[in-house]
Amino acid sequence: MNIQKYLEKWQRLQEVLVTTLVGDLPALALGPKLRNLIYRSIFAKINSPVYIQNGVEFFSTNCIEIGKGVFILKGVRIDGRGHQNNKICLGNGVAIERNVDIGSLNNTCIHIDEETFIAPDVCIAGPGDIKIGKNCMIAAHSGIYANNHNFADPTIPMSKQGVSRKGIVIEDDCWLGHGVTVLDGVTIGKGSVIGAGAVVNKDIPPFSVAVGIPARVIKSRLSQELVTLSD
Repeated sequence: MNIQKYLEKWQRLQEVLVTTLVGDLPALALGPKLRNLIYRSIFAKINSPVYIQNGVEFFSTNCIEIGKGVFILKGVRIDGRGHQNNKICLGNGVAIERNVDIGSLNNTCIHIDEETFIAPDVCIAGPGDIKIGKNCMIAAHSGIYANNHNFADPTIPMSKQGVSRKGIVIEDDCWLGHGVTVLDGVTIGKGSVIGAGAVVNKDIPPFSVAVGIPARVIKSRLSQELVTLSD
């Protein structure tokens, strides 16, 4: 066994021991305070105070940084596995509701900036880099997917052809409505609103209102009144 594999196994053993010890302690048993204290031994960085509810699942905590005032509720899964250079960073004041799934895969950086809110049942997945800015609101059941499966060769199963990755950027102060899907290679400009159920497959200019499948800009927020844009 080489040194890297040994270190990975030792890291995972530490995670299992620590999270088994305090990961499921409820709030009434001072669980969040103990997790805030003891998890510092396994995370790349964890500030104080942080509220981590019982029943949160972590993998490769040495790749995960958690800022001050972060809330992570029950059922969340944050997975930094896949590459030693992976990084998942939650900025100060980030709130992650129940059953959110955040995963990296391979040489990936996922950064969720300050005061951003992630509603229940959202999926955020690499391996492309993902940057979500400050003061964003991501509504329930949305998906942010920084990858595309290759399928050019019909003689090979698509699951064997690998993926492409360009990355996703969601700039500051964006609101993604219920069930929005953001696909790889997209930048959503600052201050934009994406209507419920939209599929974003191309860049959205700043301060836009976009709806539909695929998402289409219908209005701008730059004027005092919302003015419909020409096609």
